[in-house]
Amino acid sequence: MISVTILGAGNVATHLYKAFKNTENVVVNQWYNRSLKAISSFKNEVEITNDLNQLKDANIYIIAVSDDAIANLSKLLPFENKLVVHTSGSVNIHDLDKKNKRGVFYPLQTFSKNANLDFTNIPICIETIDKADYHILKALALTISNTVKKVNSDQRKVLHLAAVFVNNFTNQLYRIGHEITESEGAEFDLLKPLILETAKKVQDLSPYMAQTGPAKRNDKKTINKHIKLLKNEEHKLIYNLLTKSIQKTHGR
Repeated sequence: MISVTILGAGNVATHLYKAFKNTENVVVNQWYNRSLKAISSFKNEVEITNDLNQLKDANIYIIAVSDDAIANLSKLLPFENKLVVHTSGSVNIHDLDKKNKRGVFYPLQTFSKNANLDFTNIPICIETIDKADYHILKALALTISNTVKKVNSDQRKVLHLAAVFVNNFTNQLYRIGHEITESEGAEFDLLKPLILETAKKVQDLSPYMAQTGPAKRNDKKTINKHIKLLKNEEHKLIYNLLTKSIQKTHGR
């Protein structure tokens, strides 16, 4: 049995707690947050605390707070030589206070608090300073995920950057598409099968091979029509920028 203490109350912390709760080989023996109110709804399931000095012994302490708060929280921990890991995609493992054994437990996924996620399909990227700590962190990851990868801080940094492009930026394009359809009373829902098919294609094809559309075809007539249709100047800039990027990629 692996004992875990979770520190933080954001989306990642909440989803990790729920995932560990449903495993047989992990026990969350405590959940810390500065504000008890944020985790009070779980008080009948797990011991909660807002006092770092009341933290109990655990095999692994998981810091799941905002990136800017990770280093400071690790310094405030009132113990030494315990395995302390963070869940960030962009924070270096060495940002954790070296008084403890250090690691990273990074679930590569987008987390919304009310979304239902199947953790078995979420890749978990792990890293440790000491090789001896790698095995227990991998064992912990395997209790909830089918895909566990050893990823160093430099690799994780570029994975996180790429994730911003394929997730956050893509979602912003969805929002723009929603705004465009709504402006003329068209139904955004009609685009959802296209969104799903686009995501499905890159499971089997490289993004390069999956590319379609007027920019790849260098269909200038359609491109010009689209630009004229766009009333928002920012949307025009984005359309032109992405069109030129696709054309450059495909030699147009």
